[in-house]
Amino acid sequence: MAFGRFLVRGAGGVLLAVTLAACGSSNRDVPLDNFSAEEIFRRGEYELETSRRAGTAVSYFSEVERLYPYSDWARRALIMQAYAHHRDREYEEARAAAQRFLDFYPADEDAPYAQYLLALSYYDQIDAIGRDQGLTFQALQALRAVIERYPDSEYARSAVLKFDLAFDHLAAKEMEIGRYYLRRGHYAAAINRFRVVVEDFQTTTHTAEALHRLVEANLALGLTDEAQTAAAILGYNFQSSPFYEDSFRLLNGRGLAPEARGDGWLSQVYRQTVRGDWL
Repeated sequence: MAFGRFLVRGAGGVLLAVTLAACGSSNRDVPLDNFSAEEIFRRGEYELETSRRAGTAVSYFSEVERLYPYSDWARRALIMQAYAHHRDREYEEARAAAQRFLDFYPADEDAPYAQYLLALSYYDQIDAIGRDQGLTFQALQALRAVIERYPDSEYARSAVLKFDLAFDHLAAKEMEIGRYYLRRGHYAAAINRFRVVVEDFQTTTHTAEALHRLVEANLALGLTDEAQTAAAILGYNFQSSPFYEDSFRLLNGRGLAPEARGDGWLSQVYRQTVRGDWL
């Protein structure tokens, strides 16, 4: 990680940071422009390592940028600002710093890390399924940028894993809303939500349940062809799933069996996923 490369290394670096700390504690009116870019940067590192909050560290890194804007230390200070803000869960500020780094240093070796931090600033705010999913979409876009722009970086694999989790999160949101409608007898609205999962999120862990709920909702509306087709897809792809057993019992109780019938959207899904007919 970029942060690790910038930490104080060796006794000399520690001494420099401690010396500057002592100067700051004895005379806080000494202007920072009396110090070199490295001295100010090391002070920022020292504050970052020894303080629970990163605000003071960020101020030092900002001063490096202000006083020595075209130096290598300014570049390092900018990525450290992004890291420090993210550590303190100041996600908007972390995004802003990471984006500035990408704007100023798009070809730098730390650009993959800046893009990854930008993605994390969205991803780490994804929590309860019930929240607005705008952050999830933004996290997916930023994670995709890491994967596509920096496929050989050390952050690509982590980005792929987080992308899959965020994608699954969106499917979970659709399922939550679909179940809500289903429980209240709004079957058409429920079907629309479960259809989104089957068509747009078919690689997630929610597909089997979505197909089962389609069996339930379509049976409730008397749409037996659709219910049987949903069960047929479920049986082909998830035969060992408890959801298939539940769907089979529902159909069997009405003298029906899982099989593709009719020419609706589920029949098209059946032709594509089971028969491999995409035309």
